[in-house]
Amino acid sequence: MLHTNLDINEKGNLTFAGYDTVELAKEYKTPLYLLDEERIREKCRTYLGAMKKHFGEGSTALYASKALSLKEIYRIAKEEGMSVDVVSGGEIYTAKTAGFPMENVYFHGNNKTDDEIEYAIECGIGYFVADCREELIAINSFAQKKNIVQKIILRLTPGIDTHTYEAVRTGQVDSKFGTAIETGQAIEITEFALSLSNISLEGFHCHVGSQVFDGQTFCDSADIMLDYIAFVKEKLGYEAKILNLGGGYGVRYVESDPHLDIEKSIGEVSVHIKKKCSESGIDMPKILMEPGRSIVADAGLTLYSVGSVKTITGYKSYVAIDGGMTDNPRYALYKSAYSSIIANKAKEEADFCCAIAGKCCESGDLIAEDIMLQKPERGDILAVMVTGAYNYSMSSNYNRIPRPPVVMLSKEGSRVVVKRESYEDVAKNDI
Repeated sequence: MLHTNLDINEKGNLTFAGYDTVELAKEYKTPLYLLDEERIREKCRTYLGAMKKHFGEGSTALYASKALSLKEIYRIAKEEGMSVDVVSGGEIYTAKTAGFPMENVYFHGNNKTDDEIEYAIECGIGYFVADCREELIAINSFAQKKNIVQKIILRLTPGIDTHTYEAVRTGQVDSKFGTAIETGQAIEITEFALSLSNISLEGFHCHVGSQVFDGQTFCDSADIMLDYIAFVKEKLGYEAKILNLGGGYGVRYVESDPHLDIEKSIGEVSVHIKKKCSESGIDMPKILMEPGRSIVADAGLTLYSVGSVKTITGYKSYVAIDGGMTDNPRYALYKSAYSSIIANKAKEEADFCCAIAGKCCESGDLIAEDIMLQKPERGDILAVMVTGAYNYSMSSNYNRIPRPPVVMLSKEGSRVVVKRESYEDVAKNDI
């Protein structure tokens, strides 16, 4: 199977985290998001252990909230000792109400509003990952009113192309995120940040993109960032204490995706960074990384019920399900590949070529095309794998369709951590 938390039981049904998915569909109905708690915890421990082992005390991993932001995830992150990054006031609120320690929160975003900046400072968040000059002015102003000195990290763009999906590249010079090193603007904003009385510049941040399957990308970006740290030390007399290399490690969505040994890759990046620091004449800063997708993606699975099978003679077949782009928009947005299986026919041969169509009144509402499934029929349960990241977090109420519930699976049992929306929930803000 694609991942070790997937299997087939004696009934011929797909299992996930040790649970019969067909039985879960009966109990909780479909569409249904499932999460494997032990898998999430295992990934948190892998990152935290690797960062401590290879970079030492003070270096750590932050969970990237945008991949999946809900209270139970923040509770798990707190228990496992993870810090988190957030990208909106809503994510800050969710983390805060879940009891997550605000001093371990890093606030990202390319256009934080005044309300969000003020709210974050009132909540006592640890760090802003500041994106632009206007933001620095606003942070300094609100910090001055609160009579505090706010810690920040400056987001810079190192000018690296990760050769991944265009929509998830973020490190190139032409990016809406951060300030470019190559153009000389980074040194200008660094000098400006150092001049502000209620801001403490702690270091620098970069993020070059997602679905990265090798450590070389991080080594390449670290080279540029460490050269910049050495340049700033020489020019301004300031040496960064923190270097945040961002996130981006990839996960296997389909069998053709490579396997990734996260601990080994972090070790290789560590060797490279230590050597580079020595050559550059700088102390090694605390290293941060921001895994999101690689912590929760393969800890997730979505179940649907098949409604119809429509074959257009001479063209193609469509398998219609009771969900779609409202609970998983990634195929409509990026043509992102997924692995799927008819959960109640998991032992049968997958010899039926089709497109999986959602229920929205939208021709682009597809989950997959030219995918091989076991011959489906109305009432079958379709499982789409590796949906823990950017599915629930990107879901919507298009066509006024309620969002599915999220059910957490653990050794202690299954439990609802996000309730299924009702029609009343969808219309509750209407006046």
